[in-house]
Amino acid sequence: LAEPAEKAQKQPGVDHDMKKLTALFLILLLLCGCSFEYVTAPPALDPDSTGNNVLKVHYLDVGQADCILLETDGQYLLIDGGNKEDGQFVVSYLERQGVEALEAVICTHPHEDHVGGLAAVLAVYPAASVYAPTKTYGSDAFDDFLKYTDQQALEITVPAPGDELILGQAKLTFLGPTKSYAEANDTSIILMAHFLETRFLFTGDMEAAAEKDMLDFWGEAFQWDVDVLKVGHHGSGTSSSYRFLRETAPEYAVISVGAGNPHGHPHESVTSRFADAGTPVLRTDELGTILAVSDGYSISFTWEHTGQSPFAG
Repeated sequence: LAEPAEKAQKQPGVDHDMKKLTALFLILLLLCGCSFEYVTAPPALDPDSTGNNVLKVHYLDVGQADCILLETDGQYLLIDGGNKEDGQFVVSYLERQGVEALEAVICTHPHEDHVGGLAAVLAVYPAASVYAPTKTYGSDAFDDFLKYTDQQALEITVPAPGDELILGQAKLTFLGPTKSYAEANDTSIILMAHFLETRFLFTGDMEAAAEKDMLDFWGEAFQWDVDVLKVGHHGSGTSSSYRFLRETAPEYAVISVGAGNPHGHPHESVTSRFADAGTPVLRTDELGTILAVSDGYSISFTWEHTGQSPFAG
């Protein structure tokens, strides 16, 4: 990713007492365990100089599709692989990140824009485990995924709510699906990645019915506290319901979506809901590949098209 913009410099002439009050306020926030996140410009962060004590989440620009790479402590996990035509791009991206093997490959659901590129990935990279919500689906893309899973002598794991994966210092919890559905989108595997005090939620193409069922399953006592939400179904109006956004309360939202797509994603009703909630939205059709870096307490963003800003205006 290109170099991020620099943080704004302090302005001269600030009142001395105000400086002291500001410093005291910041100290109190730190003592309360609060995190600081930049919402006016990408922070001055060099992702390659932060060492292993971070979680990097790469939201790859694969057009009207999903592909997300998690990286921490020299370990890697891939969620979805874009369309079949994206396979070589995804492999090239993993090569540039220095990936040699994957701790897990997760197919959130069997639609081609999520599973299509995974065959190319599994043809190149050994994986320790493979997850999907089903072991059978009638499509060439899913059959190719099964073929290369079999070639590695791997058995697809269908996770249950509450199952966990460990990736370095990060813990990933499977939260859904919580029921069986006829609609493949609602069968999407839902994952929450916990890295110290920060949380990333990945929702595949989950729609409103499955959102409701998942919220009901985990109950009001469940602490969501989502820092970054991967928006469901590319910003479709059938996802990101008011209740879901109210209960998960994401600090940031990332939409993986293709420019000028024929579906009208992200839908205006969805972007309006995020605007009403005051949640900044980062979109791959505008920013290209997006990188979120967590040190466990704060999250910073960089993106491919540095001339664009999701925080403008």
